[in-house]
Amino acid sequence: MKKLFLLILLTGTSFVSLQAQRFAYVDTEYILDLLPEYRSAQKQLEQLSLDWEKEIEKRQQAIDKMYRDFNAEQVLLTEELRKKREQEIKDKEKELKDYRTQKFGYEGELFKKRQELIRPIQDKVFEAVQKVAKQGALDFIFAKGGEMIMLFSNAKYDKSDEVLAELGVAVTKNKDNNQQKQDKK
Repeated sequence: MKKLFLLILLTGTSFVSLQAQRFAYVDTEYILDLLPEYRSAQKQLEQLSLDWEKEIEKRQQAIDKMYRDFNAEQVLLTEELRKKREQEIKDKEKELKDYRTQKFGYEGELFKKRQELIRPIQDKVFEAVQKVAKQGALDFIFAKGGEMIMLFSNAKYDKSDEVLAELGVAVTKNKDNNQQKQDKK
């Protein structure tokens, strides 16, 4: 009986402490999509990526041409020249692989550029979220759209527009209309 009473008391205390906590969430994708500097950074990253992809394609075409030429002339080449040409093709393929890794690999130039352009924006959003949390005396703010999955969220707990206001972004329409516009793009 004492154990049951203690269990009820502990459960009730936990429930009361959970009720006292205040929480909210922000939609990070929505916030970032409305930040001009984020859109600008994304465009810069896309352009860099396109430029590097074109360079990779150009190099791949040159390798393909070398390979076709080699196949066409292979029977006429001496053993020494054949091995030399094969080595040239292998060297070009290795250069291409190294270039691809240098640009797109883990901690490659695209990764570093993304960190350089996006990290300050993320830090700015994080600071704004902290200010909103302090101003609203909130205990928790969850990120909707990140890795945490929210199966249901009541819009009254959405503080995304307040974070945008803290960042100096004027929100003229409600979020659902803005989201619908983004989905149509």
